[in-house]
Formats: sequence, C-alpha cells, structure tokens
Amino acid sequence: MSRTSHLQSIFGGSIGNLIEWYDWYAYSVFALYFADSFFPDNNQTAQLLNTAGIFAIGFLMRPIGGWLMGAYADRKGRKAGLTLSVLLMSLGSLMIAFTPGYATIGILAPVLLVVARMVQGLSIGGEYGAAATYLSEIAPRNRRGLYSSFQYVSTTMGQLVALLVLLVLQKWVLSDAQLMEWGWRIPFVIGAILALSALYLRKNLAETDQFKEQSHAEKDRGTLAALRKHRKESLLVVGFTLGLTIAYYTFTTYIQKFLVNTAGFSKEDSTVITLVTLVVFMVSQPFFGWLGDRLGRKPMMVLFGVVGTVCFFPLMKQLETATTNQEAILYITIALLILTVSTSISAIVKAELFPAHVRSLGVSFPYAMTVALFGGTAEYIALWFKNVGHSDGFYYYMTFCMVITLVSSLFIPGDRKRMHL
Repeated sequence: MSRTSHLQSIFGGSIGNLIEWYDWYAYSVFALYFADSFFPDNNQTAQLLNTAGIFAIGFLMRPIGGWLMGAYADRKGRKAGLTLSVLLMSLGSLMIAFTPGYATIGILAPVLLVVARMVQGLSIGGEYGAAATYLSEIAPRNRRGLYSSFQYVSTTMGQLVALLVLLVLQKWVLSDAQLMEWGWRIPFVIGAILALSALYLRKNLAETDQFKEQSHAEKDRGTLAALRKHRKESLLVVGFTLGLTIAYYTFTTYIQKFLVNTAGFSKEDSTVITLVTLVVFMVSQPFFGWLGDRLGRKPMMVLFGVVGTVCFFPLMKQLETATTNQEAILYITIALLILTVSTSISAIVKAELFPAHVRSLGVSFPYAMTVALFGGTAEYIALWFKNVGHSDGFYYYMTFCMVITLVSSLFIPGDRKRMHL
C-alpha cells in the first residue's frame, strides 16, 4: 500500500470513528440540559443519576455489539463492520432527537431514550474493535503504535466536536432556558446527518491485506468458539482495560459534571475546562503512540499502571478544591497525560494478541464487556458516592482497579513474542 493510500485509509477509518463518537458523547455532554425533560425532579443529582443510569445501559449493549459486529467484521471484512456500525449510530441519534419529553408522553419518553441508547450501544460496541483492527492491520510494522493512536485522536475529536457544539449554543445561539427546553435536540440531529455522510467514506475504504489473505483459512473465524482458544489473551484485555476505562470516563466524561456538581464551577466554565484539556489529550496521542513504537508496548502499559495507581486519587482530591479554571485545567491535564501513555497504544496492544480470523472479535468482545461493567458505570458510581456523602469511595475504587491493570500489564507478552501481526 502506497503512502497516499495509507493516509487515505487512516483518514477514512478515523473520520467515521470521529462521527460515531460525537454521537455517543453528545448524550453525556448535553445531559445537564435534557435531564429535566425526561426525568422531572427538583434534585439535580437525582436527575443526573437517572441519565447516567441510561448512559450505563447503553454501555451494557456494547458487549453484544462487540460480539455480533466483531464476528461480522471477521467474516465479512473490516470495512463492512465499520459501515454497519455507523448506520446504527445514525438511527439512535435520530430517535433521541425526536423523542418527546416526559410532559408530553409520560413514562414512554425515558423508555424510548433507553431504546435509542441501546441501539447506539450496539453500534459503538462494534465500532471500537473494527476500527482498532483496521488501523492496526493497515499500519507498517514499525509504525503500528503511531497508527493505532489515531483511534483515540478521532475518538477525542468526536467528544471535542460535541463540546464545541455545546459551547457555540451556550455562548452565541441560545439562552440557557432555550437549551433546557428544546436546544439540546440540535446536536443529535447534527449527529444523525454526519453519521449518514460517513457511509460514503467507509464504502470507499480499502480492505486490509490480512483479512483478505487469512480470514477465509479458518472455518470458525469470528466465532466465540474460536475466541475461547484465546482465553489468556482475552483475560489480559479485560485486566489492562479495567483501570484504563474507569480513568478515561472519569477524566473525559464525568469530569464535566464533577466540576459543576462538586467543585462548584458554572456549566459554561466546566465546558471550557473540559474542552481545553481534551485538546491536549488528543494532540498528545500520536507522540505517545510513536513512543510506544520505540520503547515497546509492555513498558508503556506498566508505566501507566504505576503512575495511575499513585496519582489519580490525589488529583481528584485537588480538583475538589480547585477554584480557578487554570487550576482545574492543570490537574485534569496531568491526569489525561498519564492516561495517554495507555490510550495511545491500547488498540495495537489488543490487536497484536489475536490472529486475523478472530482479531476483531477478540479486540471487541472482552474490551466491550469491561467497558460496559466498569467504564459505563463509572459516572453512576461516582454520583452515587457523591449522593451518599462519601466521594472518596469512588477514588479508592478507581485506585483499586488501577492496581489490577498494573498487575495485568506485567503479563503482557514482550514485543519480541508478538507474532500475530
């Protein structure tokens, strides 16, 4: 594959990923505004608990999506899996955009919201594995860390676009009352349109050589029976994803609500702070991916486990008492740079553990199970501890999970033993 073809493949694979994650994150970013529409209650924390609960339900669909669409991508091709996932995401966004509020259709409103998030959960569950596999398989041998880092570049850019839409609506287009009443629907309409536009890009992607050469050699390709032959690798994916996913959703998703609900920042300031820190997180991914190609995957993952275990607790405590935007930006940026050590190479670490005929499923399913059980519930657990007056409980919980990730990272095969790619 030529240099131009490589760049086109990176762009095509990443831009669709960006749009999917924009749709996924729009729910969390705008939750402060639409919570009242679906869950009328005078207690803001209780409203956020309800929306966080549905956020978690969407995550519970991710293992099913990882299983079904990971198997589909292993059988029909990476391009086919990526195309199907973006169609499902568009459908979920349209449902959220046009579902009437509780005042109009009563209990049916939150029920339809749950269904929409379930559809999006199926989509995003398959998206991760297909995109990670695609980027890993098109990459040259000595640049796999760099190429795979673009998955989190596009993922974070999707969240940034969602935040930018919120910022524009907050600052220049709508009043706070208009956003609460109907303006929160706008980003979901935008997301549905963008998702449909991504179909063209994904239909023109080049299929990977590894899929074309190896996928048809195995009769059980893309099946759970094939995945069961790789139990150790699947457990490793669960172990080193555990601390990563809790830290990721804490410092990229929950943190916006934490700044408002715990640290006392305004909604507008929390949006700006989150936006600035995510930009740093995004642009640092390729550098750490490149570093992973130089230093090796295992040393990077162990480093993340050690530093995250030691630092995440005190960083959350400092954020509780932060009084200025600059102070909050500093602490969150430090946390995200620690996280980048892992996120930049996480896709390639997983992809290198599995052979081609089960790679997409192997990356998708155990990862999605872990994210569903721990990443998707991180915000809910944090809010629960906050609601009962013991915020520190969540920080201890995150630290314990980081210890498990550290131990798991010690069992990742050394780079010289990686033969599947």
